Amino acid sequence: MTDKFDIFVVFAEMRTGSNFLESNLNAFKGVNCHGEAFNPHFLGYPHSEPILGIDQNTRDRDPGLLLDAMRNNTARLSGFRYFHDHDPRVFDAIMDDPKCAKIILTRNPVESYVSWKIAQQTGQWKLTDAKAHKAAQAVFDAPEFEAHLEALQTFQVTLLNRLQISGQTAFYVAYEDLQSVDVMNGLARYLGVDETLEALDTNLKKQNPSPISAKVSNYDEMIGALSRMDRFDLTRTPNFEPRRGPNVPSYVAAAEAPLLYLPLRSAPRVEIMEWLAALDGVGRGALRSKMSQKDLRQWKRDKPGHRSFTVIRHPLARAHDAFCRHILTTGKGSFVQLRKTMIRRYNMPLPSDGPDDSYGVAEHRAAFAAFLGWLKGNLAGQTAIRVDAAWCSQAQAIQGFGDLCLPDRIIRETDMAEELPELAATVGISDAPHPPAADADQPFTLDDIYDDEIEKLAAQTYQRDYVTFGFTRWK
Repeated sequence: MTDKFDIFVVFAEMRTGSNFLESNLNAFKGVNCHGEAFNPHFLGYPHSEPILGIDQNTRDRDPGLLLDAMRNNTARLSGFRYFHDHDPRVFDAIMDDPKCAKIILTRNPVESYVSWKIAQQTGQWKLTDAKAHKAAQAVFDAPEFEAHLEALQTFQVTLLNRLQISGQTAFYVAYEDLQSVDVMNGLARYLGVDETLEALDTNLKKQNPSPISAKVSNYDEMIGALSRMDRFDLTRTPNFEPRRGPNVPSYVAAAEAPLLYLPLRSAPRVEIMEWLAALDGVGRGALRSKMSQKDLRQWKRDKPGHRSFTVIRHPLARAHDAFCRHILTTGKGSFVQLRKTMIRRYNMPLPSDGPDDSYGVAEHRAAFAAFLGWLKGNLAGQTAIRVDAAWCSQAQAIQGFGDLCLPDRIIRETDMAEELPELAATVGISDAPHPPAADADQPFTLDDIYDDEIEKLAAQTYQRDYVTFGFTRWK
C-alpha cells in the first residue's frame, strides 16, 4: 500500500484494454493487480490460484475477506479489475472507501462491442504473438448493441454519481491513452507509487488493428442502425426539478386493511382517506399516518400481502387545484408570503387580498394562465422560488417514493371509482364502497376557464407527466 491509498480498483468492461492496463500496472514493483478478483465465475483469472491465501469458495462466502487481504498487503499496493456485472456485494465497500483509488477505463462502445463479438467467434481473448492471431468478422446486432450500451452507460452514471456524492475523484483512462507511457507514469503518481516506466509492456498485442469497417460483415446495416439511435438523448423530456425524498410521514395506512396510500399533493387525498376509513368502518382519525421509516417497515412485516397505491390527477386539473388552494386565496392553506413575491417579482395578476366580488371568470383565467407560465420556469429551475410538493411533477414525486416504497398501483383519478374497489378486493374486501367525488375548485372551476391556450400552457409546463403517464387533453 502507499501513503495515499490502501487498495485500488480498475472499473472497466470486456474488450476495453483492461488486460493491457493491468500488465502495465504490474510492471511497477510496488503495484499488484489481481485480475478480475470478484468475477462471479472465477477468481482473478480462469483456472487461477487463490489470491493472497483466499480461494474462490471463501471469496464467494464472504468477499470482504479478500478485500481485507488486499488492504493488509503491505508489500505492494493491491488492486483488481471490476466490471459492471461483478459481485455487487463489494461495490458499496469500495465506493464508500476514500482510501480505495478509483481508476476508470473507457473505450468507444462500438469498438468494444465489435471486439467482443470477434473474440466470441475466435475464442481468443488475449494475443501475445501475431503468429497466433485468429481472424474473424463480427455481425452487428442492433438490439444486442443497444442492451450493451445501456448497461455501460448506466454503470458509468452510477460511478459518477457515487463519486460526486462522496466527494471523491477518479483517474480516467481512455483506451487510446493505454499507449502512452506518460499516462501510465501519471497513473502511478496518482496511486502514490514513486516509480516510473521507461517503456510500456510489449507482451500483449492489439488483436484487431484494422478499421472497424473491415471488422464488421454487415457494416452498412450497422451504420444505419447507429444513425437511428439517439446518442445524445435529444428526445428526452428535460428534468431540472430537485430530487424528492420518499416523504414517509405523509403515507396513510388503513386502520385494519393491509392497504397503504402514498398521497400526492393537489390530487384527491381527503376523498381517498375517507374511503380507506370506510373500508374498516372507522373515522379518518383511526387511520395511521406520520410513520417513520422504521414504523413503515414494521407495518409491512405486520401486514403480509399488503398493497400500496397512489392516485394521480391530470396535470392541468392538479395545477388548478394548487393555484386555487395555495396561491389565489389568503386564507387557511395559502402560501401568503409566496403569493406576495409572485405579485411583486413576477407581476402575477392576483387580487392582493384574495378574490372578492370584482374578481370574475376573466380575471381568474388571466391569473391562472400567468401561474402556468410561471410554473414552467419554476419546474425548469429558472426561478428563485422552491418547487413545492403541491405542484412538482407527479413523476418526480413517485420517483421519490421509489427510494423506499414504490406503489403497487398507480391509479388515475378518473378511474378510481372502479379501481379502488378492485384493489380492495385483492386483499379480501369484496364489498368496498366507491370513493366520494372531489369537491369543485373555488371560486371558479377549471370548466369555467378551459380553452386551447390553457391546455397548451399545461402541456408545455408538465410535459414530463404528459409523456410519462400518457395524459391527453383534459377535455
